[in-house]
Amino acid sequence: MLFVGINPGLYSGATGHHFARPGNRFWKALHGAAFTEHLLSPFEDRELLDRGIGITNLVARTTARADELTADELREGARRLERKVGRHRPAVVAFVGVTAYRTAFGRPRARIGLQDETIAGSRIWVLPNPSGRAAAYQLPQLVEAFSELRASLP
Repeated sequence: MLFVGINPGLYSGATGHHFARPGNRFWKALHGAAFTEHLLSPFEDRELLDRGIGITNLVARTTARADELTADELREGARRLERKVGRHRPAVVAFVGVTAYRTAFGRPRARIGLQDETIAGSRIWVLPNPSGRAAAYQLPQLVEAFSELRASLP
């Protein structure tokens, strides 16, 4: 499967690791949903490849906040991602951030969870943004959303 973040924040851009900012809850949600046996740090992100899990971003440009990205950048990122998914063919593509997904793919009514459409035959899931700045979902709700995704995998 492939997790898709929005873009690297300043901390992630500086370290070269996904979801690296200390307040980001991605790694805790991943572990809480039993994707990993122990809590990984962002600096262990490459260990996910051994589990058949990849991570990428919609947009490569580093920003302080995701809302600094333009709709055009997100749509172009979606086109690049579609080509990448077509080459690698993951069973599931899980977007981490519903607002960016809505803009990038022109799905203004998309909700958290499994989507009706696919990308190159890959199922699409949309998960809440685990950034510490996104307070709408607390860690227990993030773990629940990630767990639903995990339970759907073969």
